[in-house]
Amino acid sequence: MRNDPLSIQSKAFAVSIINLVKDLKDKHETVISNQIGRSGTSIGANIREAQYAHGKADFIAKLQIALKEANETGYWLELLHETGYVDDTVFKSLDAACSSLRVMLISSINTAKANTTQ
Repeated sequence: MRNDPLSIQSKAFAVSIINLVKDLKDKHETVISNQIGRSGTSIGANIREAQYAHGKADFIAKLQIALKEANETGYWLELLHETGYVDDTVFKSLDAACSSLRVMLISSINTAKANTTQ
């Protein structure tokens, strides 16, 4: 089990997304709930995969995939908010967590890239 902030926050975010999906399914929303369920949990999965990357380029590639998944998740959150499936409070909380993950991923990617050129 990893105890670094990125791993901890991505796992907590995945748990929040799973709980959101449960709530959405109770509301009979299945299209976006399936999409956000995949993208929102994929962030942490790709971060976990990066831990056993085959070299620096693979490590960076896994983090870049996690970043893309975080960006996609942000899009689904916006759609859920704009269509009334999630209220302001839920949206603001999940969007802030998703944004925080994106910032951390960008920082990690930039650091990894900088370390490969030295």
